[in-house]
This record gives sequence, C-alpha cells and structure tokens, in this order.
Amino acid sequence: MSNSLEQLKATGTVIVTDTGEFESIAKYTPQDATTNPSLILAATKKEEYQKLVDIAIEYAKDKGASPKEKASIALDRLLVEFGKEILNIVPGRVSTEVDASLSFDKDATVKKALEIIELYKSIGISKDRVLIKIASTWEGIQAAKELEEKHEIHCNLTLLFSFVQAVACAEAKVTLISPFVGRILDWYKASTGQEYDGESDPGVISVRKIYNYYKKFGYNTIVMGASFRNTGEIKALAGCDYLTVAPKLLEELINLTDAVPQVLESGKAKESQEEKVSYINDEAQFRFLFNEDAMATEKLSQGIRSFAKDAQTLLGQLEAKFE
Repeated sequence: MSNSLEQLKATGTVIVTDTGEFESIAKYTPQDATTNPSLILAATKKEEYQKLVDIAIEYAKDKGASPKEKASIALDRLLVEFGKEILNIVPGRVSTEVDASLSFDKDATVKKALEIIELYKSIGISKDRVLIKIASTWEGIQAAKELEEKHEIHCNLTLLFSFVQAVACAEAKVTLISPFVGRILDWYKASTGQEYDGESDPGVISVRKIYNYYKKFGYNTIVMGASFRNTGEIKALAGCDYLTVAPKLLEELINLTDAVPQVLESGKAKESQEEKVSYINDEAQFRFLFNEDAMATEKLSQGIRSFAKDAQTLLGQLEAKFE
C-alpha cells in the first residue's frame, strides 16, 4: 500500500513545501514552494545559506545612500536569491513575500511587488514562476487586484482566516489564497479549552467552506490550505486544490500508510448550500464583517506583527554589514 503522502497526491491535491531550506524541498518533490520572512530568517542562520547573503550584500553595496537603504535593497535581493534557488528545484512557482509592514498601504505594496518582479526578471526568471505573497488585509486585496489585472502578476494572499477575506480575494481574481488552518485551530483551542479532531477542527471547516463556495460559483482562485498542526488536518482536506506543508509533517505522511480518501470534490461542491455574496467594492461592509470575527481579527494582526518583526530582524542583520 502506498504511503499517505502518495495517497494524498492521488486525490488531486498539489503538494507545496512550506520551508526555505533547499534540501527539504528537494526531498519531497513538491510542485511549488512557499517562503516567508520567518522561514528565510531561520535559513540564513545556517552556514550553507551564507553565500546567498553575500550575493545580496554585494548587490546592494553600491546602491542606497545609507546603511538602512542598502539593507532594504539587500533584503529584496536575498528573498529573490532564495526564490531563484528554489526554482532550480521545483517545476512550478515560488511565493515571495512583500514586507508585512506594508500590509495597510496598497500603493506601497504594489510598488514593492513590481520591484521584486523586476529583480527576478534581471536574473532571467519570468514573473509566471513567481507568486507575490501579500497579507489579506483590505489594502492587500486591493493591491493584488491591481497587480493581477493591470500587471498580470500572480498573487498569493496569505494570513487568511475568514470567509469574508476569501470572498473578496476571489472577486479580486487573485491567483491563490492561503487560509491558515493551524492558526485558526490554535485560537479556538486557547479560547474554548477543547480538543478537536480532523472533522471538528475549525480551521478544516473554514477551508472546506471556502473551497465549496469557490467551486460552486466558478471562481478560479486556487485554495491552498496552510499552517498545519497535525496530519489529521491535512488528511481532512484531501482533494483541496493545493496544500502547503512543513517538512516535519511531510515526513510523517511518508511514514504513514493510513488511507487518505478524497474529501473535497468540485462536483459535490456545487451541491453546497452557500449563497453568493460580494465584498470587493464595499470596504465598509468588508471591514465590519471582518471585525465581527474575533479570531480572524486577532490572528491577522498577530501574523502581520510576527512577519514584520522577523523582516526587521533580517534588515538589522543586513544593515550591520554596511556599517
């Protein structure tokens, strides 16, 4: 009997690795890979990645008027260098994240995304192989809409915790969303004191609802479940478009032979009871409904703070090299 990872792939789910470490990516033969500032920060602490830091420093040393400006330029180049190396391993796309500190500035997000795409282009990598990763704030969704429509740049809307965010992303015609399954579970466990299995897991239930809504109403946006805490969550979403999984859980799936039946199917989704709604042109309604969801509000804010903090740590380390 094939292992659980192979069975999961057989349901039609595309597996994406959630890491910045090249060896792990190569081991699990994923289609795509995702990174974020926290993963890159962890990777740069290892000796084997210092050459990428050196390339970024060399690139930025004659640019920028101050160490701080040089560090910002070097950070973008570092992210792109990681992306380049990852694309030498995976056949598909890599997600590269816009600085989380820009999450509430649409124009700055668009500008930074264009700069990242130009950096990729300068080293021979087409924008079709890159997903620009943006937090699912109102401003982030509007920035992604502009990037997709005006510049044909593919976007991955991350830190997604609520149905209202998912609907607005689909209406913006973003390429892919990353609903954070495990972080939703974390909040509910802390809030209720209860334990949950795969079927009762609030994160799993959220992604199933989003998936069924998208398929029922014909949205092309890819649903990529992310941020898993255990293999039960992963197996409960078998059949989801994409799942991005950390190496530890991929290894667990390889070592399991549990049956992984397909749970999500586009045909069955059309029978769901969801009614069509719209938020993309109604900022006040979007913000009100999002604000009504305490879990989503808290987890989005927490995620942005965490990613921004790690990006600032990286910037500080790079800045020190120019002083």
